[in-house]
Amino acid sequence: MSVQTNRTDSLEESEVFHILGNDRRRAIVQLLAEESGQVDVSDIASEIAASETDTTPVPNNLYKSVYVSLQQTHLPQLQEDAVIEYDSDAKTIQPGEHFDDVLQYIDGHNEAQSTILQLHLGLCILGLAVIALTGLGIPLLSDLDPVLSSVLVLSIVAASSLYQLLS
Repeated sequence: MSVQTNRTDSLEESEVFHILGNDRRRAIVQLLAEESGQVDVSDIASEIAASETDTTPVPNNLYKSVYVSLQQTHLPQLQEDAVIEYDSDAKTIQPGEHFDDVLQYIDGHNEAQSTILQLHLGLCILGLAVIALTGLGIPLLSDLDPVLSSVLVLSIVAASSLYQLLS
């Protein structure tokens, strides 16, 4: 049975930090993001228990402790905040309405910011390559002014950064 929450307002930043302030809740969000869909609670419990121990296989008592902790504490909290949808009969979870709001605070999961950073890195490398190659006397590139090309590349990076700040 899937229980829906009535929460429709977005999460405050302090609420997101509270959610992600717990290692197990953070792990739930990360694992659910990696799976991109519905996940069994037992699989999540196994993954978390494995990450909390250095022994293989995972001791059964640790697995049970993690599973109970998820069932009694962490999954209800995430469901209440509409971060996940929890089907207590099937023992499965899937992303909820506010899942992406929380996921954006986890390193490596903000695709838009990652794309912008990759663009900036690429432009900087291109600018450095142009500057370096102009000094080697390569036809066409030796005709470019390294200062002008540097200013152009840095202006594009600055404009892109400013656009991101204002949007």
